[in-house]
Amino acid sequence: MAGNKSYTIVEYFGGDDGYRCGYCKNQIGNFSHGMWSHTMTVQDYQDLIDRGWRRSGKYVYKPILKKTCCPQYTIRCHALKFQPSKSHKKILKKMSKFISKGELPKGEDNGEPMDSGCGEAGPREPSKVKCPAIKDIQNEVAECPAIIEGQTKAGDAAPTGSETSQKDPVSVPDVRTAAAAPKPGMGADPSRPPCRKAKDLRKERRLQKEQIRQHTDGVSSIVSPAQPTPTHTNQPKPLEEFINESLPENSSHCLEVRLVPVNFEDPQFASSYEQSAALYARYQMAIHGDDPSECSDSEFRRFLCDSPLEAEYSPDGPEVGYGSFHQQYWLDGRIVAVGVIDILPTCVSSVYLYYHPDFASLSLGSYSALREIAFTRQLQKQSPKLSYYYLGFYIHSCPKMRYKGQYRPSDLLCPETFVWVPIERCLPQLENSRYARFNQDPDAGDARVLKDVGRALVLYRRTVMPYAAYSRKRKGSSDETEVQQYAGLVGQDCAERILLFRS
Repeated sequence: MAGNKSYTIVEYFGGDDGYRCGYCKNQIGNFSHGMWSHTMTVQDYQDLIDRGWRRSGKYVYKPILKKTCCPQYTIRCHALKFQPSKSHKKILKKMSKFISKGELPKGEDNGEPMDSGCGEAGPREPSKVKCPAIKDIQNEVAECPAIIEGQTKAGDAAPTGSETSQKDPVSVPDVRTAAAAPKPGMGADPSRPPCRKAKDLRKERRLQKEQIRQHTDGVSSIVSPAQPTPTHTNQPKPLEEFINESLPENSSHCLEVRLVPVNFEDPQFASSYEQSAALYARYQMAIHGDDPSECSDSEFRRFLCDSPLEAEYSPDGPEVGYGSFHQQYWLDGRIVAVGVIDILPTCVSSVYLYYHPDFASLSLGSYSALREIAFTRQLQKQSPKLSYYYLGFYIHSCPKMRYKGQYRPSDLLCPETFVWVPIERCLPQLENSRYARFNQDPDAGDARVLKDVGRALVLYRRTVMPYAAYSRKRKGSSDETEVQQYAGLVGQDCAERILLFRS
């Protein structure tokens, strides 16, 4: 077996027990299927989140939408077509004003939750995981007979992170480095067009807004995201211009965004770990009212540092590679916020955000989401198919969580056919019913529906084999119902690639 090939190894748990819902606080109303992932390739995770799964640390779960109290639908934003709304521009301007003049806005942010990811509502993994330690399992796979090679489809051929040295993490330019504003008294700026009447400008802006609205309403999820938007002379100001708005030379503050891989061998991650963990504890206690024991160092590590994703590098992928990262917001030399993200083959997936409570009035949840959309656009220039920003789950039945639908154009994932449907078409259905099938075609089905459970791969006694061979070996095995359920949830393609641990 090729030594450099990565595999996803999971242990599946059913979804019979209800647990506390972090959204409506129902003590036993939240239901989901779950599996513990010892290791996972980025392609497998991409395919799983495109079937409604999501991770919390190394625990990967899929809400049971017909049964759970607050149905959670996977949502993605078309990063390349995104245009900031009026409230988004306000947030970006508020940050620019704070950096340049140093004054924090008065009052709290009005109503938008700060977690751009799964928030505190994600389920905890079962306390006892029956699998042996990860190293033992990886040894088992390394020693597996070559039976696997003929059965699995080729995964990513890219070498894993251990074979490619990680360069210095990408540091998004300091916002102060943008061109300085012209000094007063220097006359007209020759690089700008001549002045025009306010009436004409207003008329033009109205037309632009109408064009954007029509364009957004008509976006189809089938349109190739890699196609650049046609340029018009009256094109609205892009997101990047609002983020990098020119600031005076003598700005009161300096904000820098650093991307660091979640890896204790990375010097930047290791050196900032203590500061980052302390900030997480402070945030959880102040914003979520957690007890100190609930945001200990081990809890932080389990929830936001432990990731099943294997770092991968690909010739046609982003320079930073794929995997799990922390995007650290450094203000005047200290970390004030951290966005936890996964970089996957076709998207940047937001996992969580935590920040210093003193800066709550800067709307850091929204600000970080806008920065992450801009970051997705930056990565797309290096890797054309990476063009979506996943905001986790959209929960229409929880008014506080509807804000995710404001990052448009966006799609929701149909829970039955797993195709993406523009959110505008889904909202009327969700107004009528908590659970909805978004695909309007009654004959459409799941393209990756389970056809043959016998071809699902299992890892049993240091050997990888199809489930059919495992059943013959274990005469009278009583786990067929469980394996059938698992394989149906991950789909035929993933079932034939992912190794399901059998003890």
